[in-house]
Amino acid sequence: MWINPSNSNCYAPIFPASEPHDLMLQTLLSLDARLTARLRLPSERSRWWGVAVFLAHSGDSWLWMSGFLLLWLVGSPSLRRWAVLFAVAVGIQALSIFALKQTIRRQRPPGEWGALYRNFDPHSFPSGHATRAFLLAVLAAGNGPGWLSLVLAFWAPLVSLARVATGVHYLSDITAGAVLGLLMGGAFLAAQPTLSALLSFLF
Repeated sequence: MWINPSNSNCYAPIFPASEPHDLMLQTLLSLDARLTARLRLPSERSRWWGVAVFLAHSGDSWLWMSGFLLLWLVGSPSLRRWAVLFAVAVGIQALSIFALKQTIRRQRPPGEWGALYRNFDPHSFPSGHATRAFLLAVLAAGNGPGWLSLVLAFWAPLVSLARVATGVHYLSDITAGAVLGLLMGGAFLAAQPTLSALLSFLF
């Protein structure tokens, strides 16, 4: 189980409460906290705050699921297929990350912004937004169109960094999320022919 330091104003690393404070782990978490503090915007008055908030929210699961539903309702058969496969991938991703978060239970960095995330999803490791962003980037690369692949390839790391800049994640959260997103994306691309056959009635 992971805990934050008792002083909520201190941007210090967190440690497993039930395990010895291994020196290597302490070193890595201290580095994580220092790098996170450097990437975090100093306040909501920062000139880049609005951009960071927009990017941080652009990876919300409800937003993407709403878009997939709209494509499924009004799109062509090829877009309906695309929407179904992507929605299934994002749904499985969301459930998987939720299960990991409930198991690891690392608390989010101290802060005030992001009350919705802090109240309903207080655990930060791994980052669901980073996982989702890189998953979508891989799926777009494997399915096209080319312009979307390019856009999402640039968008995914920006969303991830915005989650740190706005104070709702540590750097290690988004790093782990990015790796998981890439792995999950590759797995879904490999399974896509099978999924297409199983879900063809939805196209």
